Amino acid sequence: MSRRPAGPRRARLVVPLAGVLLFLLFGVVVPVPRILALRFAAPSTTAFLEARRDRLAASGKKARIDRRPVPIEKVSPHLVTAVLVAEDARFFSHHGIDWEAVKAARARNRRYPKRRPVGASTITQQLAKNLWLSSDRSWFRKGREAAIALTMDFLLPKRTILEHYLSGIEWGEHVWGCEAAARTYFGRSAASLTRAQAAWLAAMIPGPRVFLANPGRHERRAARILSRMAKAADVRPLLLEEAEEDDAR
Repeated sequence: MSRRPAGPRRARLVVPLAGVLLFLLFGVVVPVPRILALRFAAPSTTAFLEARRDRLAASGKKARIDRRPVPIEKVSPHLVTAVLVAEDARFFSHHGIDWEAVKAARARNRRYPKRRPVGASTITQQLAKNLWLSSDRSWFRKGREAAIALTMDFLLPKRTILEHYLSGIEWGEHVWGCEAAARTYFGRSAASLTRAQAAWLAAMIPGPRVFLANPGRHERRAARILSRMAKAADVRPLLLEEAEEDDAR
């Protein structure tokens, strides 16, 4: 009895397997529908915000969170500049991952193995982690973060990424997003922040509660950011150019 050729049968298996893999990649590992939804509205919450809320409730503290998402047009250019020079100076030139920063961080960590490791996460990577991931250091989480960041940079305008980042990160125990931070610490809107106030807020992003508990360290970092801001280019033309390009699509 002659054997049936295996080629067609294998081909029939490859197609559904490829479909499953694509679904896992673009539906689970990389949440494409939720990424696209960011073009139209701010997410109602984030993974990091909910984790903080759970920890507050577990410790017996009030789990109330002050978060007031605002469009990028209602954020002071000073704050945008301060955050960029502090967290991601090449934000407008990379594609979600800053490979130059990754290379520099690896070299520094190899040179000083006993010091605390430095990272190279971009604003896009930080947003991906804040929205949908956790703070664990597994390679799977880091790989998923990188995949989401690359997809976000491909699908979203930079201004949209910045907008959701600024309105979604922690700025204190119960304070999330730049509008709530501006109101809490300075009694004014995010749109009316001064250069010094913007630098002060940007300085605490890596660890808000740590910096609030160490005023001297916080002020020194704010002063360095303020100095860098004086040398930075005006971000408004870049944001305007992006808005015009997006409208033309």
